[in-house]
Amino acid sequence: MVNLPNDDKSCGWYSVLPPVAPAKKLVGQQKADYAIIGAGFAGLAAARRLAELKPNARIILVDAQRVAEGASGRNSGFVIDSPHKFSLEHPDPELKQKLLSLNRTAIAQLQSLVEKYNIDCQWSAAGKYQGAVGARGEAHLNHFEHLMKNLGEPYRWVEKAELTKVLGTGYYSRAIFTPGSYLMQPAALVQGMGKSLPENIDLLEESPIQNLQKSDGQWILHGDHGTITTPKLLLATSIFTKEFGYLKNRLLPVMTFASWTRPLTDAEMKIYKGELNWGLTPADHAGTTLRMTADRRILIRNTYKHVPKYGNSIGDETRQWVQTDHRKAFLARYPELAEVPLTHTWGGVYAISRNFTNFFGELENGVYASACDNGVGAAWGTISGTLLADLVVGADSQNLNDIQYVTGMPSLNPPEPFLGLGVKFRINLAKWQSRSEL
Repeated sequence: MVNLPNDDKSCGWYSVLPPVAPAKKLVGQQKADYAIIGAGFAGLAAARRLAELKPNARIILVDAQRVAEGASGRNSGFVIDSPHKFSLEHPDPELKQKLLSLNRTAIAQLQSLVEKYNIDCQWSAAGKYQGAVGARGEAHLNHFEHLMKNLGEPYRWVEKAELTKVLGTGYYSRAIFTPGSYLMQPAALVQGMGKSLPENIDLLEESPIQNLQKSDGQWILHGDHGTITTPKLLLATSIFTKEFGYLKNRLLPVMTFASWTRPLTDAEMKIYKGELNWGLTPADHAGTTLRMTADRRILIRNTYKHVPKYGNSIGDETRQWVQTDHRKAFLARYPELAEVPLTHTWGGVYAISRNFTNFFGELENGVYASACDNGVGAAWGTISGTLLADLVVGADSQNLNDIQYVTGMPSLNPPEPFLGLGVKFRINLAKWQSRSEL
């Protein structure tokens, strides 16, 4: 028996999508040439690529929830091309260039799907601001500039006056703008990808897999009302990979939270005075992510929690406390919009590793996984899922060689209760150190 996702039902991105038809569920005994657990960015990409490579194969993609209800539909809507901050500090310049190339390949893939299937997801090449509130943030920006110079990537400084015109707030002192990131509505993008899958993929939703069994060289996936038998199993399950017995004690489940407003009215837009459709990440990694969506919603994201029981670790009291914190962050930036309510507050679980290493490859004979995105899942999930399909069928490529170069084994965690105490201490310490940037 595995611990299943238990996400809240208050994700703003998902709540504004049109109603969907009833789910097709796993019932009875099913057989597949390839089975994939997890229909987020990685699972959708893996299924699509397998269908391209093996058009006559039967492929089953199964998820415990509806497509876009899980982590892939809960992020802040960035698809980032540059390596993660921790990867930017890696001493190997070749590794950083390979990460950059992989991320850009993923962005091109996603853009092609958006255009081909006319997915209405606010997709735009808007770039990204990395913003500082004060001296601590500016010190981080100076370090970021050094890393970008070493990477050889374009960037430009944005001073307070220009930044205020974009953001509609003078809260930030400076920012660095990088042009290669894209913005999107994550739940709409993921749902659109699920609706446009090739015909030889069976998408089964609301069908949690409770356990795995190996018999006569076949893997049997047991659900509540049926089974899937397959010789090849791909786990696109991120943090939940450990629930199936793999990468145990190597992945840390962390939840981050976001809140957003209803769309601003015409009168409120005149008070706001900023632009639409931009995204800002914090110079200090424990600070606040800020977005103005293309449909006039302001989004605030901060607050991290260690969630060993995933969604079951979080109750309504915690979400209310989080929303109160988000309200403070919103009013600090937009006091003149005090009458605008935060309408949704939600969390999303992702996996990090202590050595900031992502796993990619074969776990045992016939079982493959891409796990642990370390908080940058849209681009990484897309490219790692695509290339996992290549690995499964033996389709070699430079991209496959590159992803094998940049991935490895997440390091072991200390045992409980020391792990939980240590993670809680680190999160609280980071919040305290970054309090001036929140």
